Amino acid sequence: MKLSRRILMLPVSMLLVALLIAAFPNPLSGAEEQHLQGDSPVALVTGSTRGLGEEVASRLGALGYHVIVHGRHVERGEAVVAAIVDGGGSAEFRRADFLELDQVRRLADGILADFGRLDLLVNNAGIGSNEDGRLVSAEGYEPVFQVNYLAHFLLTERLLPLLIDSAPARIVNVSSAAQAPIDFDDVMLEHWEPDGRQIGRPYAQSKLAQVLHAYDMAERLADTGVIINALHPATFMDTYMVRRAGVEPRTTVAEGADRVMQLITDDVGSGHYFRDGEPARAHAQAYDSTARERLRTVSLELIEKAE
Repeated sequence: MKLSRRILMLPVSMLLVALLIAAFPNPLSGAEEQHLQGDSPVALVTGSTRGLGEEVASRLGALGYHVIVHGRHVERGEAVVAAIVDGGGSAEFRRADFLELDQVRRLADGILADFGRLDLLVNNAGIGSNEDGRLVSAEGYEPVFQVNYLAHFLLTERLLPLLIDSAPARIVNVSSAAQAPIDFDDVMLEHWEPDGRQIGRPYAQSKLAQVLHAYDMAERLADTGVIINALHPATFMDTYMVRRAGVEPRTTVAEGADRVMQLITDDVGSGHYFRDGEPARAHAQAYDSTARERLRTVSLELIEKAE
């Protein structure tokens, strides 16, 4: 190796650095190099540190995607990444708590800064009730609505230019058959008084919002090469959310993941709702164009207010 006279005049410590740079001209990690080269399709799966999201992330890694694993808990996220890498795949972990919209913005902005492409967004993160006793999010919003829907609305809006540039690309909203109409006069359910029959209303409202979002986005994304669909993957899967609610599981996470993967790999069109692997009809409000437009307007106002 031939060194210039200028390098030979450097102090010993700097000379060592120069030698290392000369010997290893590309110090990027494998994952970082992929960001720049764009050799592998890139997928972001929210809420993928356990349950359905973890299973989908694992399957995507096996298919050759570079998987962005997302969650709140670093240890679980790193364990999922390690499992994907040990299986021959490529992955990395990004932390963000969807109860804080600023963290959602940072997650999106980090992806925009680090990646030249995004081929798949799976909006999967969710909670079934007010976890940890929190009655409102950091922004003062109803927490189930924020985590299950509003945070994903913000994330999708922020990442949309990259998804369009990466087309053909896909967005999958993991919704539920549990759906309740959105009360636009009380979206945050401040005046709602639950009874025994309506205890799950926050969850059901948030899940219907995901379907309205998919239908609305499909119209906006027509002819862009980006398709979006929503689905109910399976009923009462064996997940933390179901067990925490004290419900006996009826299906497996693997069954739910099969249905999610169907929307990722198959020719399914755009702007549809699937239940148990088949096209299905959602709640009637999903087909109300005025309701969809109103939800988009309210959502934009909420995320701008929280900026």
